[in-house]
Amino acid sequence: MNKRTRRTAVNQSWLKKSWQGTVLIYFLLLVALPIIRVYGEGFSLGWDRFWEAVAHPVAWQAVMLTVKLSVLAMLCNVIIGSLVAWVLVRYRFPGRRLLHSLVDLPFALPTAVGGLMILLLLGPSSPLGQFFEKNGWEIVYHQPAIVLAMVFVTFPFVVRSIQPLLEELDPAEEEASYTLGATPTRTFWQVILPAIRPGVIGGALLAFSRALAEFGAVVLVAGNLPGKTLVASVYLYGQIESYNPQGAAAISVVLLTLSFLILWGANLLQDRRSRG
Repeated sequence: MNKRTRRTAVNQSWLKKSWQGTVLIYFLLLVALPIIRVYGEGFSLGWDRFWEAVAHPVAWQAVMLTVKLSVLAMLCNVIIGSLVAWVLVRYRFPGRRLLHSLVDLPFALPTAVGGLMILLLLGPSSPLGQFFEKNGWEIVYHQPAIVLAMVFVTFPFVVRSIQPLLEELDPAEEEASYTLGATPTRTFWQVILPAIRPGVIGGALLAFSRALAEFGAVVLVAGNLPGKTLVASVYLYGQIESYNPQGAAAISVVLLTLSFLILWGANLLQDRRSRG
C-alpha cells in the first residue's frame, strides 16, 4: 500500500468515525438524555410517590381514556387508510396527485391547526355543529372530537405503510386466484390481505403510539371532565400548570414505556417483513 492509498484510507476512516460520532451525539442530546431526564424526574421522589401519582383516580382515568380513544382512532385509520391506499395504487383518476399529496398534509401542518379545523367545522357556532347539536349529537368538547383529532394527525401512517406493499403485489397472483374460481372476497382474504398484513399492523401500531401523545390537536377540542374528556396529554399540561412536574413525569413514564413497547413491536414486524 503506497502513501497516497494509505492517506485515502485514513481519511475515509476518519470521515466514517466523524459521522458515527455526530449521529451518536445527536441521539444522546435530542433523544436519550430527554427520555432519561423524564424517567429520572418521574422516580425522583421514590417508587411510592411515583405509584401514587400514576394510581391517582383522575390520572389513571385520563390514561385509560387516552388508550381507549387511541384504539378507536387506530381502527378508523386502518379502515379508511386501507381504502385510500387501495384507491391510490389501483385507480387512475383526475385529482389523484392532489389526493396523494393531501395524505401527507398532517405531517406538514402544526397539529394545532388540525384541532382548529375541527373546531371551526363542527364547533357550536358552525352550521354543521349546530345541526348535530339539534339532533342530539355532541361532538366538539366530547369524545368524538378527540377521536377525529387523533385520526387526522395519525392518518398518513397506515396509508404510507400499506401503499408500498400494494405496489409490490404481483397482479398475476390475483389473476391466478380468479382463474381458479375464487371470488373477489376470497381473493382478498387469501391473497391480498396476507400480502399487506405487515403494513396494516405496523401502520396501526404507529398510529396508536402517535395518538397516545397527541396534544396540539386534542387540546382545542377536548374538554376537562375526568373519565369523559380529560385525556393524558391535557392532564399532563394541567400538572405542569399546577407546578407538579413529578406528577406529570410519572404519567409521561407510563406513556413513554407504552409507546416504546409498541414501536419495538412495529420494528420487529418491519424486520420480519424485510427478511421475508
